[in-house]
Amino acid sequence: MSDYRRDYDLAEADSIGGAIGAALTPGDVVLLAGDLGAGKTTLARAMLKARGMAGEAPSPTFAIVQPYAPPEVDLAIAHVDLYRIEAADELIELGLDDYLHDGALLIEWPERLGGEAWPDALALTISGSGSARVLTADVPPAWEARWPLR
Repeated sequence: MSDYRRDYDLAEADSIGGAIGAALTPGDVVLLAGDLGAGKTTLARAMLKARGMAGEAPSPTFAIVQPYAPPEVDLAIAHVDLYRIEAADELIELGLDDYLHDGALLIEWPERLGGEAWPDALALTISGSGSARVLTADVPPAWEARWPLR
């Protein structure tokens, strides 16, 4: 696994998320970590837009899982927000693995997964405040050849 770090401002968030979204393939899991307001949903929305999503995707905070499927997007994607999950046994009911057969997962608040993570997941952490952000990525071997940010 290799590490990647990039300083960016909010104006660049769409291009960063778009580049990652364009590289998504079925079976991918992208973990988006960061404090409230860090920009996790902004990056996820840019990834969805890169796959053909018109308009702004709603935040999945209350739905927990917001699925998107063709023709709305060209790759089935479930945008997941685990902020309201309190216990690991609640995750079983979500059936997240089912989305990976022909699609991808974008998961906000991945620390709520406990030890139940996917070993080949792309782990993104966003930090910073105001318009200044830092993106740190743990790029697994499954992503190294297609990692779009250099």
